[in-house]
This record gives sequence, structure tokens and C-alpha cells, in this order.
Amino acid sequence: MYKRFENLVDPFAPVAETTPPAQLWPYIRTQLAPFRRWLPWMAVLGVLVAVMESGLIFYSGRVVDLMTQSGVGSFWTDHGLEMLLAAGFILFARPAIITLNHLFLEQTLASNMQEQARWRAHKHLLGQSSSFFQNDFAGRLANRVMQMGPAVEDSTYMAFEGIWYASAYVLGALLVLNQIDWRLALPLALWLVAYILYTRHIARKVSHASEKLSETRSMVTGRIVDAYANIESVKLFAHGRREEDYAQSAMRRQRLRFQRFLRLMTSLTLGLNAINGMLIVGVVGPAIWLWTQGLVTVGETAAAAALTIRLNGMTGWIMWVTIRLFEHAGVMREGLQSIAVPHGVTDEADAKPLAVTQGEIRFEDVSHHYGKGKGGLDHVDLTIAAGQKVGLIGRSGAGKSSLVNLLLRFQDAEQGRVLIDGQDVSHVTQDSLRAQIGMVTQDNSLLHRSVRANILYGRPQASEAEMVRAAERAEADAFIASLEDPQGRTGYDAFVGERGVKLSGGQRQRIAIARVILKDAPVLILDEATSALDSEVEAAIQETLYGVMEGKTVIAIAHRLSTIAQMDRIIVLDQGRVVEDGSHEALLAEGGVYAGLWARQSGGFIGLDAAE
Repeated sequence: MYKRFENLVDPFAPVAETTPPAQLWPYIRTQLAPFRRWLPWMAVLGVLVAVMESGLIFYSGRVVDLMTQSGVGSFWTDHGLEMLLAAGFILFARPAIITLNHLFLEQTLASNMQEQARWRAHKHLLGQSSSFFQNDFAGRLANRVMQMGPAVEDSTYMAFEGIWYASAYVLGALLVLNQIDWRLALPLALWLVAYILYTRHIARKVSHASEKLSETRSMVTGRIVDAYANIESVKLFAHGRREEDYAQSAMRRQRLRFQRFLRLMTSLTLGLNAINGMLIVGVVGPAIWLWTQGLVTVGETAAAAALTIRLNGMTGWIMWVTIRLFEHAGVMREGLQSIAVPHGVTDEADAKPLAVTQGEIRFEDVSHHYGKGKGGLDHVDLTIAAGQKVGLIGRSGAGKSSLVNLLLRFQDAEQGRVLIDGQDVSHVTQDSLRAQIGMVTQDNSLLHRSVRANILYGRPQASEAEMVRAAERAEADAFIASLEDPQGRTGYDAFVGERGVKLSGGQRQRIAIARVILKDAPVLILDEATSALDSEVEAAIQETLYGVMEGKTVIAIAHRLSTIAQMDRIIVLDQGRVVEDGSHEALLAEGGVYAGLWARQSGGFIGLDAAE
């Protein structure tokens, strides 16, 4: 039975690739859309449950009057069948209705909406460009995604279980009191107006305070995660105390905002009890007076008192639910600051997969200054023939990374076009583009998963034998066999730690190279691919990489010029422009920038004084 209701909605069902609404209510509507078929059931059942509860109190007053009128001798004779039917309703019909209500609320709604909100937020963030993540704390983004799920789910659940139920209950109470005597319904109506106005006044303050509190909570999480993710730097520079102070300053701010939030809660308690006192006196007092005048019965007086006391008990809960709703609203608004950001790089509606037949790369009058008017690339025209091996050099800031980022379409060029086999990369799907490009960087981070999972990331459908062969070619098989993690997993099953911290830089690099070897993409980018390796391993890896390069179009970025001297062609970038282009021998013969860099390098690296 439970699974039947749990599976009425699939929280992971495909949805249109659109930016979530930045406004709160439109965002909530998008989250409610998969549940729209079942929301009317939840609404109707909520009203039935509330009416039953207020009706039971009213009926208990009727029972008191029947007992008073019939007396002990004839009560069961006169009203036995009615009592039997009432008992049957309480024992069977009432539990069935309440259970059905909770099956929809808990199994259908609550069990699915939390993960739906998290999944959609996470899916949208995964589609953001690399620069989006470079401009924020990973911890803060993760905190916003994780908080969004409970905030959306709890708000919707409490709206039905709390606000909707309470509204129906109060309406039922008004009808019952009006049925007894309109003069008893009037104080309840006046109290309801005062209660709504007071709740609205406090809730607005709570919503603002909650949003500020959520911001500081995300800040604390971001700073703590940042320290943990860079713990080696913290230890190397002996800045543990500095990190303590950095996190503590955020925690102090969070503490102040939490204290302000709690002050509102205390003020709320005081006002609520004052308003509730008015309710009890305003309804029970007149009920007793009407009884003394013979206008209402003892049972009706008891029912009025019971309804009022029950409502008094509910008001604290209703107020708490209302405040929680506004608190969640603040959390959601804070989360939408990241989650509702449009993607910086998007696929066109009719984008086709990239089809690489040869591997020619062409940059046509490409300029990209990151919106600053300078830096990056400036009117670059460059063609790399299919299967050609090109070395790319230049001092820091010359535009090497910009060239690669535009080829991978991490950003869109501000001017000009980048083409692969005549296909503009901005007109093909991003996934198909990057699937055709293998890249090894000087700082390859690994996923906190097994060695096997990290290598297979290059080609998940590869066989075990192909995966092991890639590791062997990357000179990684020997050290992998000796790995063991704290859980006792060994070899290819051993986990490498967050970002691969359990491995040395050279070991991470060799696994990253094995991953690219397994991917076997037609275009290969090497960005200081062997910089983390010792000389002996580097020599072996270089031979492997030369083998991997066969039949591929290759762009190799290096400061160690000896590693690219054997390339078919060397491109020299300076201030975003191509200043030299030719073979190693030809450029040395020219006696230009490359020849100067070659002459000045020490140990094979571009010297820091190269600009002089």
C-alpha cells in the first residue's frame, strides 16, 4: 500500500531544461506541478479531517444533552442505535479517512518533494559554466541545494497539514458556535481577525530574519568546507589559527542573527498567550451567561468550552507552523540566489552532436576579453590541421588558457568563431563537443571514489581489461596494486580521497592520464601533463603520450620547452595574439621570441625574466 502512494509521483522524472523562477511563488508552483493531480485529494481530505474533529466536539455536547434528558434508565433504549453508529464511525470511518489523508501527505508528497527539489537544483547547477563555480564557495552552493529540499517539502506539507487543516477547523468551529448561538461565534470571528493580523506582522519579520540567518549559515558552511578542502595549505603555512578566526567571524555573525530570530520567537509567545486569553474569556464567559439565561444547554456550553480550549491548544501549533512557513520562505529566497541563475553557456534549441571526421581546429578572428576590454585573446586567426601536433607557449596571461577554454566552450567567444571540422562549437551540444576532446591538466583532481571509477570516468562502458591496459600504459598499474584505503579496499577498489588527496601528485597525474587514454578522443589537449612527474616516470609517460597522440589533433601547453620541441608546430602567444608560428628549428632560426625563451630557459623552463 505504501509503495503504491510513494510511486504516484516520480521526483526524478525528466523536466524541461529551463532556469528555475527567481521569485518564490512561481518557483513553488513549478515544484508542485508533478503533484497537481493529487493536490485536490489532499485538500478535500484535509477539510474532512478538520470537520470530523470539530464535529466530534459538537457531538460530544449532544451526547451530554441526551444523557441529561434520558437519564440512566432509558438512555440506551432511546439512543443505543445512534451510539452504536457513532462508535462504528469513530472506530472505522474516521481512522480510514485520517490514514488516507496521511498517505497522500507523507507517502506521496513528503517522501518525493524533498528529493525532487534537491535533484532539480543540483541538475541545474551541474549545467553551469566552470566560472560560475569559481566565483563561489562549493560549500555554500552545496548548502543551498541541501536546504532547498527540506524547505520546499516542509512548507508544502505544513501548508496542508497545518494552515489548510487549521483554517477548516476554525471554519467548522465558527459554524458549530453559530449553530449554538451567534453571540458565541462573534468573539471567535473577532479573535480570528486579531490572530491573523498579529501573525502576519510577526511572520514578515521572521521571513526577513530567516533569510539573513540562512545567508550566514551558508557562509559558515562555505568557510569551513573551504578550509577542509585546502587543509594541506592550511597546515603548510601554519594558518590553523587564522582559519579558526575566519570561521569564527562567520559563526559570530550567525549567532547574532540567530539571537535576533529567537527574540522574535519569544515576543511571539507573549503576544500569542495574550490573544488566546481573550479567546477563552470571550467565548466561554458568554456561553456560561447564555446557559444561566436558559438560552443554551449544558451540552452546548460544554461543546463551546471544549472547542475554545482545543483551539487555544492549536493556536501555538498554528503560529509555529506559520512562522516555519515564513522561515522556509527566507531559506528558499536565499537558495534561489544561486539556484535561479541562468546558465552562462547554453546549447541552442536545435544544436546537433559534433561529428569529428578528421579533427581540424580553426579559430577565426577570435577575441575574448572576459568583458573587460583587455586581456584574453585579441583577433586570433589560427588553423590546426587534422592530426597535427601543436605546442602552445607563452608567458602567464598570454592567452593560452583562454584559447583552450573557448575550444572546450567553457565560455563563448565575444567575437569570431571556433570550428572543429567546419562545425561552429557554439552550434553543437556541449556534451558531444567535450566527448570528442581529451584533456590532461597539471592539476587533475580526482573524484572521491575508487581508482576504477576514476579511470572509467573516461569511458564508462569500457571493459575491465581495457581499463587495466590504460593504467598500464600510464605507468600507474604498479602503484595501484599497492593501494589500500581505511575501509580495507585495495588496488582498483581503493578510494582515493576527496580530490585524490590520498595519492601523490604524480600518482594523481598518472590516473588522470590513464583516464584520457581510455577516453581515446580524436582531439587531445595536454596542459603541463607531465609537470607533476619525476624525471624517470616522465620519460616513460612521454613515450606513452607520443603513442597516444598518433592519429589525433594535439594541443600541448608547456613551460618546459623541451617537452614540445618535437611537435609538428609551435605557436607562440603574447598579449592575446599569435606572434610566432613554425617548427622548433624554424623558430630558433628566426631568432625571435621563441629563440629568446629557449636561450633563457633554465632547466627547460621559460624564465621569469623572459619579458626583459
